[in-house]
Amino acid sequence: MQVHLMPSCCNLAAQLACTVCTMAVKPSPTTLRRQLGAELRRLRADRTVADVAAELGWSESKLSRIETANTGVRPKDLDRLLEAYAVAEDARARIRALAGQSRQRAWWEAYGDVLPNAYETYIGFEAEAIGIYNYEAQIVPGLLQTAEYASAVIQADGIYEDDEVHGQRVAVRMARQAVLTRDPPPKLSVILDEAVLRRQIGGPDVMRRQLTSLAEANERKMITVQILPFSAGAHRALAGSFVILEFSGNSDHPLVYCEGMTGGVFRSRQDELRSYWMSYESLRSVALSPKLSVELINKVAHASQQ
Repeated sequence: MQVHLMPSCCNLAAQLACTVCTMAVKPSPTTLRRQLGAELRRLRADRTVADVAAELGWSESKLSRIETANTGVRPKDLDRLLEAYAVAEDARARIRALAGQSRQRAWWEAYGDVLPNAYETYIGFEAEAIGIYNYEAQIVPGLLQTAEYASAVIQADGIYEDDEVHGQRVAVRMARQAVLTRDPPPKLSVILDEAVLRRQIGGPDVMRRQLTSLAEANERKMITVQILPFSAGAHRALAGSFVILEFSGNSDHPLVYCEGMTGGVFRSRQDELRSYWMSYESLRSVALSPKLSVELINKVAHASQQ
């Protein structure tokens, strides 16, 4: 099956990419929410989440989601937190201002109706990451997908039957790639299972062009692509794909994102981060070098022409 992206989708993607570049000069609302969450965790000090939640009559998950930037905080709730923490008035004004900025809409939030909540949150984190470390077992990562390959992947999901929604999803995925052209760009390290190269998505022509684009990406200074060959056998990431995001600043700890059929999950506990880092380093040690990886990518792409 051949998959071709409609011109209107390409135009929309270009418009979104311009918007991304324009907005990249200031922190995204997601990053501002992380800063706000870190500030609120600091103010909570040695009190537990359970203690504060009980005092305010909230669930523990509500407070935890605010502190981890998985949700915003309403002005009334913020005032109750600041009151509970006995925050001085001048500090309250600064925190309220930060909260107000974090409620501003980012470009991707305009497409919230067609984006799963976790994916929308992930885009915000990705936009501010300084390091992106991605292991993919099934498909080329979104940041390195061609438009026609992305269209085929989204079509294969079987969820978005409406052509307009499908086009918007493709356009958003293409617009995300503008993060790789910001100044300075993030470091992108990708490890792909060999199956990614050999799985025909969109047909031979689409796949060949995707593989060619993938090989060319490895020539860019801040991008490294390595292939985990079948010959590596069993490895530490048999459970599936994952992304580790690194951020600048002492308060912005790394995050792990794992996407599933019914949504994505973020992991931020230190023991979880340590486990994923160890897995990634283990994969990197047994993957082909970038040079040999490009050779394999080109070999598979050439074979698809025959």
